[in-house]
Amino acid sequence: MKERRYLPFILSFLIIALDQISKALVVHFIPEGTIGIRLLGDFLWICHVRNDAVAFSLGSGLPVVVKYIFFIGLPAVLMVLLSYGVAGARCVKEFTAAERWCMAGIIGGGVGNLIDRIFRSLRVVDWISTNNYGWFGMERFPTYNIADASVVISVIILAIAVIADDRRKKHLEQER
Repeated sequence: MKERRYLPFILSFLIIALDQISKALVVHFIPEGTIGIRLLGDFLWICHVRNDAVAFSLGSGLPVVVKYIFFIGLPAVLMVLLSYGVAGARCVKEFTAAERWCMAGIIGGGVGNLIDRIFRSLRVVDWISTNNYGWFGMERFPTYNIADASVVISVIILAIAVIADDRRKKHLEQER
């Protein structure tokens, strides 16, 4: 039973591996700043860009010391806390399995991008570019990678899981 609490880390490791392998292939085969492949007309581009900030290039102008603190230090601490949430004996009782698997997805994505920031001079390799067709005032959605997608999808599913669990608990309380 004790070992089962570590099972969600399989997802974390899978995401990290897929993320790093895909980034290595992009770096090897597509010159930085170029589009390597266009798929489905103009919908999907496989390209090679580097992001020295966080989502939507926020913080690109910050001093390097601040970037190390906020782009490496703080996320590393957050990954440790989330890891405790996934496998900590007390947290296993507090969180549902779905919530713990979602946290593992966030950890996988977070660590994938941390590896880039540590070993690629604070520059994350992004390679997926999709046409946004003008939604939100953008022709193309900001370029992203598997780690980014994992974090976003995991956070969305986690929010749904937390809301569903909260509703379930309220429903059970009302029945008493």
